[in-house]
Amino acid sequence: MNIWVKSVAPLLVLGLGVGVFLLLDVFKPDARKQEEASRPVTVFVETVVPVDIELEVATEGEVRSRIAIDLVTQVSGRIADVSSEFTEGGSFKPGETLVAIEDIDYRLALSQAEARVAASEVAVELALADADVARKQLRDAQNPSPLALKKPQLAEAKAVLTAAKADLEQARVNLERSRVSLPFVGRVSATYVDLGQFVSAGTPLGRVFATDRIELRLPIRQDQLSALGLPIGYVAPEGGGPEVLLSATLAGLEQRWKGRLVRLDASVDSDTRLLYAIAVVEDPYGKNVSEHGMPLAVGLYVEAVVQGRRIEQAMRIPRSALRAGDTVYIVGDNGLLNIRSVGVTHSSPDFAVIHEGINAGEQVIVSTIRNPLEGMAVVGSERLSAGEPDAQAAVGGRD
Repeated sequence: MNIWVKSVAPLLVLGLGVGVFLLLDVFKPDARKQEEASRPVTVFVETVVPVDIELEVATEGEVRSRIAIDLVTQVSGRIADVSSEFTEGGSFKPGETLVAIEDIDYRLALSQAEARVAASEVAVELALADADVARKQLRDAQNPSPLALKKPQLAEAKAVLTAAKADLEQARVNLERSRVSLPFVGRVSATYVDLGQFVSAGTPLGRVFATDRIELRLPIRQDQLSALGLPIGYVAPEGGGPEVLLSATLAGLEQRWKGRLVRLDASVDSDTRLLYAIAVVEDPYGKNVSEHGMPLAVGLYVEAVVQGRRIEQAMRIPRSALRAGDTVYIVGDNGLLNIRSVGVTHSSPDFAVIHEGINAGEQVIVSTIRNPLEGMAVVGSERLSAGEPDAQAAVGGRD
């Protein structure tokens, strides 16, 4: 009996345990299945509002003079006098003598030319008198020859007079050229000769440039032409053209000047694929200095902003809202992300102007989104105000 109990009891206990487990499994309550909805991504948005806008084109260039030449003598001689302004940085006015060449030889040549003219005039008068006498004497002769009438002699005397007058004019010109001057206001950038030096015709005396007007050759990308609203080969009317604002940092201050765009090149540079515009500033060393009194010096490298065309009711969005491939992210009325292609009229570091693809009142996303998908849930929030953390830096990805 004891042996049977000892052998069967463990089996009974095991069977009882299995039965209880099966009963519990059969009568256990059903597990409630719950699906956690994905949390929408919080993004910063800006509402598209039509505005009237004047486009601008940002570029840069080097200031250069409209005239920069070597000052060259046209006559030979010893330098007898040099102006105090004929030095590096010196200024001069139109007609002001910079270098004077010894003129005694040219004065003597002028006197000789004047004497030859006087003698030639007398010769003409004598030839006229002879011709008159011959005409009277041969009044009754039939078909007198031109030689008998003294016509060749008269023509020769007149020709000699004409040549003498030309020599006189040349002598006067050479005398004037002994005083070297220029027909414009300018500055001296370099000198090559000095007092007492002998120079020949064609010898460079120095390097000068005009200061009545400066020019800038500004590179324009082809996609910036739309903002300018000007055709290739454009030439501005006299005194007109779009305004150009120039700026540079000099003497620790931000200097600004105003100029005008006067023309666009008629061809695109084959190497850079750029189009070049010419801007001018009148009297950059005089009335058109900066507000701090700084002239727009030749050789200075400046930033330029060209005033472009005006667009009425333009769809302007922040530049951060324009994505690669000219796409934008829109928060739809249903709270879902809409990835949309747009047509870009103009783009700058601060904003973009869109002509198709978005409508007024829609909300464009200006913050970054990791792994954006069409139709994903998003929650739009207006940009943070100034002084708060940057919107893009504050936005994370999907939670």
